[in-house]
Formats: sequence, structure tokens, C-alpha cells
Amino acid sequence: MPDPDPNFSAEGGCACGTVRYRLTRAPLFVNCCHCRWCQRETGAAFALNALLETDCVEPLSGAPEAVDTPSQSGKGQRILRCPVCRVALWSHYGGAGDKIAFIRVGTLDDPDRFTPRIHIYTDFKQPWVVLPDNVPATGEHYSRREHWPESSLARLRALRKR
Repeated sequence: MPDPDPNFSAEGGCACGTVRYRLTRAPLFVNCCHCRWCQRETGAAFALNALLETDCVEPLSGAPEAVDTPSQSGKGQRILRCPVCRVALWSHYGGAGDKIAFIRVGTLDDPDRFTPRIHIYTDFKQPWVVLPDNVPATGEHYSRREHWPESSLARLRALRKR
């Protein structure tokens, strides 16, 4: 497990309070996905995810239930949901496996701290969504090497070696 950052803490949980968790490090990256799949899955205009090493997600109470779900890539995803209220807390996508958690930012107690660093799949965004000029946007996916900070890329390299 990576060393927790003593200067960072963020907590979150489901709607009913059964499952609570803490992030022990800042996210690697935060993205806002506007693809049709995310729209369908969330019932909203986009999904806002904070990507983080899974072993930096510390359980505080309750145990989320893993639900295997299809994904647009065909590799599938595992969504971790509260077993009571069924709120999606985070996902593991087939491409990244269980090593990276895609935390649903809306489940954090202070979601305002985690603004997107990029908007992706904007070719499919709802026409009424206005994107900020100061945040990169791509019509489809993006290159981590072009958009992630070097510190996050280094963490990802270290994670792959484990």
C-alpha cells in the first residue's frame, strides 16, 4: 500500500450511511466523462470520477457490494455499491483492473474539492452543458501522458510494478 499523505483526507459514503470510506491520498486525476454509456449508467449528463489507487480507499463502515456491469469498451466494469441503498460509490474498469478505483465524486462529503481536470467524450455531451474554457476537453478519450501531472504518472508507474 502506498504511504498515506498525512496532509490529505477526504471522506464519503452512500445515501443511507451504511457504507463510509476515506481517501488517504489525493486523486491521481479527476475526469468528467460525457459518453452516452456514463449518461445511461448515472441517469445524468456525465460521470465525474476521481481516479485513485484502490489501496488508498480506506473502509470506515459497511462493506460495498461488487456488481459486475457491462461497459462500452466490452471489458466490463465492477461497480461497488451500498448493499442497502444501492448508490454507486466507485468502479473498477476492465482495462485498469482492481488496482485503480474510479471514485464517484458525488459520494464525497465535500465534492467541491474535486473539480475535473479534463472533460472527455464531449462529442456526446448534452447540448445544454457548457464546458469551461480553462479545462481541457476531448471529443473522445485522452492521453494520460499529455494531461496527467508527472507526479500522478509516477504513481501509476509504481502501481503497475506492484
